[in-house]
Amino acid sequence: MLVAFTFVYLFVYLTSSRGLSVTEAGTIAGVGGVGLVAGNFTGGWFGDRFGHRRTLLTGSVVSGTGLVALPVLPTAALLLVLPLCQYAAGAVRAANSALVAAAVPPGSRRQGFAVMRFAANAGFTVGPPLGALIATRFSYGWLFLADGLGTLLFAAYASRVLTAEGSRAQRAAVPADATGLWAALRTRRPALLVLLPAIVVVDTVYRQQYSTLPVFLADHGIGTGVYGALLAINGGAILCLELPATLALRNRAPLRIIGAGLLLVGLGFAALVPGAFTLSAVAMMLLVTAGEILYKTPATAYVADSAPAHLQGRFQSLYAGASISGTVLAPPLGGAVYEAAPGLLWPLCGVLAALAGAAVLVASRHRTAGRAVGAEGGAVSRARGEVRA
Repeated sequence: MLVAFTFVYLFVYLTSSRGLSVTEAGTIAGVGGVGLVAGNFTGGWFGDRFGHRRTLLTGSVVSGTGLVALPVLPTAALLLVLPLCQYAAGAVRAANSALVAAAVPPGSRRQGFAVMRFAANAGFTVGPPLGALIATRFSYGWLFLADGLGTLLFAAYASRVLTAEGSRAQRAAVPADATGLWAALRTRRPALLVLLPAIVVVDTVYRQQYSTLPVFLADHGIGTGVYGALLAINGGAILCLELPATLALRNRAPLRIIGAGLLLVGLGFAALVPGAFTLSAVAMMLLVTAGEILYKTPATAYVADSAPAHLQGRFQSLYAGASISGTVLAPPLGGAVYEAAPGLLWPLCGVLAALAGAAVLVASRHRTAGRAVGAEGGAVSRARGEVRA
């Protein structure tokens, strides 16, 4: 994550160093974003089929090689190479989560994913300023070289740390009566059919902070410095609070924590309804950050705990794709609403996130009720001396 800064500066690179128009740059960046989402949604299948270690290493090599070559490629080739690099990076993300799920036992996965998010956020806190330094001292093309070489170094390091023997030990054999992905979701994990769409909705709302929020602030005379400070608040709070919060709440029902987090994200964007003030922007970021801390790690762990061993990669892919879908959906949808009716965007964001959170909380109550009925039935069966498999 320390070198994963190229997407931050991609649009500037395309319009400045490549001399493309805003429309052309938007098209190339959008195609790359589609590749990233597709890689997240499908990368887990490769892991379940060929091994998560192999998927992670192959994706890293493909992505790193493409990024190293990208600055010297003709502009037309970017439409092919950039989405390929992004697709491989998305597959790596899904494989990474599946490896954590396989290595950490149920009951400790929240802490495991919190540690991974801590490392990722720590790297990304340093990465963009480092990228800005490289771009100003050298050129934007050097960003892709640094990202590509860093990704290849990651692949070399991972190949040593993640041994083939350990990977084979963690791969689950597929039972003879194994269910498929959709059958497992429908019959054994129905709450995920509520959680995943809710995550798509909230991620689209959440990522407005990277697309329409800076435009909204600038339109009301709040400069880039304040926006940068807001992002610093987000990163700093996550680094300081996410691990302690995860430990403190590790024994709490996950869906309730997730639902509360989604509600806080909605409340955060609703804080912008009164208008663009520095105080309301800070309140918005604090509430959204609190929501992010509550929902992201427990949601990832909940999906891992819900997955049959032979479908762990595909379950992680579903969540990974849902959790990054806002990168593609947020800019066009938020931009269209803001352009058509600027005063509607933040109330709409608040309502959508609140509805998503409420849906997850309702699913949590149904799940709890089901467990209660099951427990009561089990007690009756034991009293009658019945033994059930």
